[in-house]
Amino acid sequence: MTVQQARVESSMAMQAAAAPPVPETVDDYVRAWADWWVTLAGRPEQQLALARGTLAATFDTWRFAVAAAAHALVHGPVPAPVPEAAAETAPQAADRATHHAANAWMAWPFNVYANAHAHFKKWSQQALAAAADGLEPANAQRLEFLRRLGVEAASPSHYLLTNPELLAQTACEGGANLLRGAQYLIEDIARLVGGGAAPGTEKFRVGTDVAATPGRVVLRNELIELIQYSPQGTSVHAEPVLITPAWIMKYYVLDLSPHNSLVRYLVEQGHTVFMISWKNPSAADRNLGMDDYLRLGLGAALDAVSAIVPGRKIHGVGYCIGGTLLSIGAARMAQAGDERLASITLLAAQTDFSEPGELAVFISPNQLATLNVQMQRAGVLPSESMAAAFALLRPAELVWAPVINQYLRGQRAPLNDLMAWNADGTRMPCRMHGEYLSRLYLANELSTGRFTATGERVDLAAITAPLFVVGTETDHVAPWPSVYKTGPLTSSRDYTFLLTSGGHNAGIVSGPVNPKRRHSLRYWHDAADTGSAADFKASAGQRGGSWWPTWQQWLAAHSSAERVAPPSLGNAEAGYPAGADAPGDYVHG
Repeated sequence: MTVQQARVESSMAMQAAAAPPVPETVDDYVRAWADWWVTLAGRPEQQLALARGTLAATFDTWRFAVAAAAHALVHGPVPAPVPEAAAETAPQAADRATHHAANAWMAWPFNVYANAHAHFKKWSQQALAAAADGLEPANAQRLEFLRRLGVEAASPSHYLLTNPELLAQTACEGGANLLRGAQYLIEDIARLVGGGAAPGTEKFRVGTDVAATPGRVVLRNELIELIQYSPQGTSVHAEPVLITPAWIMKYYVLDLSPHNSLVRYLVEQGHTVFMISWKNPSAADRNLGMDDYLRLGLGAALDAVSAIVPGRKIHGVGYCIGGTLLSIGAARMAQAGDERLASITLLAAQTDFSEPGELAVFISPNQLATLNVQMQRAGVLPSESMAAAFALLRPAELVWAPVINQYLRGQRAPLNDLMAWNADGTRMPCRMHGEYLSRLYLANELSTGRFTATGERVDLAAITAPLFVVGTETDHVAPWPSVYKTGPLTSSRDYTFLLTSGGHNAGIVSGPVNPKRRHSLRYWHDAADTGSAADFKASAGQRGGSWWPTWQQWLAAHSSAERVAPPSLGNAEAGYPAGADAPGDYVHG
């Protein structure tokens, strides 16, 4: 989600802000604080510097407060200059709005609040930096996470009585904004307690407004529905495309509104497209594990596509955890001599979890143990817990801004299709999610050759198929330097890495024409020669526009030269009859 989209008038973000986060263990954060304390205790110079900085910040805060009060007594409510140190706070609080808003923060007493908060933010950075180089990396990351939460919680822009814009709006509207906000709050609480769709999602009906690309369900088992999309021409590329989306999200993020549906775009470009739609698990599915997702998901879908389009190789595409599953499946296929994959495309998908990014603050043995207790009781991880965890990684945009805009400003901006999809959460089965977090994230078994699937060791180096990997610049779920590490783990002699602007979702859901997007890419004849992510960033040229056409051209170039007649929808003789119309039933679960 981009910053603009995350401006959180989204009701989903609102729900995430109000929902209880994934349980944290206090021990991890106490241990992190103790690590900082012990490290700082052995550094008298840093202690002295921090003490001096604390005194200087305190003195300057009081000095400015007295000067600002004196200015207000003499000149009245005429804006006074805000110190340069406080310049960040006022524009953030003003939401980067108008010159009038900036002036409001220069008037007493709000200039005092802005100055004090700026000092607190700078002091917190200095306090953490005083011992940061001596901390365990995980502890440093947890403390930085807590520091950001504390700085945001202390911001004067987040409270009615200390935000001049909110006070001015309230006075102008006679408090009507607060009444609207109270009504929104009551509605949201009622929805959280009693269930129900987020407001605005009714404009994005699944199967009508989104997930509306025509097709039929050609396979249904206890875990997936496989959708085959109807062709839009008299000829198609010979090799079909099978997309394995993540099951931590509904599949139709890749089939949103017609103008930004990746599925529709591929079909229009002459590709035969199949999509896995995962079942939204319930407590009865608690024992579904990674092997089940491999066998009943990817494996069953590959068998169906092979039967419906016989004699043709398949372009495999995986998004997020679906890309991780595709990597595992592709490696096992290569090890078994199965050559059905014509190419592999991974979208914001990790195979090396040694640097998982900011999500690492939620992943430790203690926290996973606590999480497993919760999942064992419920059988699944609720979607609200995961959404709340992601929201805490971006508190300004996904926690505080929704509260301010909806409950204090009384403004509910309309949702777009991506926001509406984001509100349609999924659950995670206990066994699968525990295996995923402990074996992949925590133990990093896949990239180190220790991961097993269906009883066999998975060797990513067995993969030789052409590989196209996409990372997104501001991804908080799968940081692009981590995604970049996939190539060297394989033996592909035809490897492309593309980096696009945007985040984990909005960067992928780019639309075929998007002047706000840009992307960089490089091609290698040997994935082992890629160098570091920093090397790529320094050397890759940049292109304007969406990455979709660039990838589609690569996909076409890796397909047979001749076009063929479209295959039939399903293959009843092979046991895959064309059933219900897309988007099927599982997407509504």
